[in-house]
Amino acid sequence: MNVVELKSVTRTYGDFVAVDRLSLAVREGEIFALLGPNGAGKSTTIHMIASLLRVTEGTIEILGKNIAAHRRFAKQQIGLVPQDIAIYEDMTAYENVQFFAGLYGLRGKELRQRTEEALAFVGLEDRLRGYPKHFSGGMKRRLNIACAIAHRPRLVIMDEPTVGIDPQSRQYILNAIRKLNAMGCTIIYSSHYMEEVEELCTRIAIMDHGKIIAEGTKEQLTAMIAAPKSIRVEVRTETPLDTEKLRNIAGVRSVEFEGQTLTIGTDAGVNNLNLIIRRLVDDGVDIRALDAHDVNLETVFLTLTGRSLRDT
Repeated sequence: MNVVELKSVTRTYGDFVAVDRLSLAVREGEIFALLGPNGAGKSTTIHMIASLLRVTEGTIEILGKNIAAHRRFAKQQIGLVPQDIAIYEDMTAYENVQFFAGLYGLRGKELRQRTEEALAFVGLEDRLRGYPKHFSGGMKRRLNIACAIAHRPRLVIMDEPTVGIDPQSRQYILNAIRKLNAMGCTIIYSSHYMEEVEELCTRIAIMDHGKIIAEGTKEQLTAMIAAPKSIRVEVRTETPLDTEKLRNIAGVRSVEFEGQTLTIGTDAGVNNLNLIIRRLVDDGVDIRALDAHDVNLETVFLTLTGRSLRDT
């Protein structure tokens, strides 16, 4: 079952096309990554799914219902964790969560219970009466999440939920996301930290110029790219290194030797590391250090968009 489905969605601002006939489906139970450089249309897409922006053309469905015709239903199913922290500094943590949960119609005992549950989920149960202005960046991020999940949405959209926080808070939030997903919540996740995406997400879509340019699992995306993996070897040798012998090994594309550093480019799908090491040892080369880098999501993103995710 698709929790979210976009069908030929377009969003324009005057003559500028921010999202261009975008079709996308997020299945129930997924942690779905939506990545893209600045100006790709990612934020616009997130805001349209969350009913904060209207589509110019096309349709968006939440649990099979068109959000244009069932806007209240759609909003009840969605929790949005925005990149810019959306909490009130002059209200306590409890009052913040209670306020946002109340916007979804929760009242009385149920509202109190859901507020306490959400704060406990993010580890702030001992700071109910604390004011966010006294919280660390990580605590504010966790409170931001609590405000988004108190009404128990089926879909949670997280836009850069770990930006600008300490490693301990970051790990706490990542664990909370896994727990939330295990409880049955579908998650759309956007981040500039590729290692988070690789660690968390079951499927990934990369946007550029308002369109999806690649979509699939991590393995499917990395298999699309023919870029070579890089093997870097620190060596010590008393005799000139015969790089031609290394070039003759199956899969090796390039060999560079500068100073005492040997850099070998080789096809990602060829397992030839043992042959390379054996050749060096047979030639009397003393291997001091070795580092091999396979094609990863960062390589895929850079290849497809021409930009590093961290630079966007």
